[in-house]
Amino acid sequence: MIRVTFITASGETVATEADVGRSLLEVGQAAGMPLEGTCEGQMACSTCHVIIASDWFERLPHAAEEEEDMLDLAAGVQRTSRLSCQIELTPELDGLEVRIPAESHDMQGV
Repeated sequence: MIRVTFITASGETVATEADVGRSLLEVGQAAGMPLEGTCEGQMACSTCHVIIASDWFERLPHAAEEEEDMLDLAAGVQRTSRLSCQIELTPELDGLEVRIPAESHDMQGV
């Protein structure tokens, strides 16, 4: 199991655990985070945009050009922004800390 901590836009901390191999998007959705994931991981939207804690960002595989293009369309992008659908949880990511951007809204959960 991998531990992941989400920090909501209001500053609430939500700790969760997930199996190795799951996407960060799936884990966030299961934890009730407002990550829509409209394109279901196909990198055709940016509705699963998250901000990775800076001390964890360099541990992730580099973003593909397609992911960077989608991040250009996301609101509130920062240097450590990623699409959560593109992050597969590995044992090396145990303890990952992720912030949900203030602009995140899950319209599917409405």
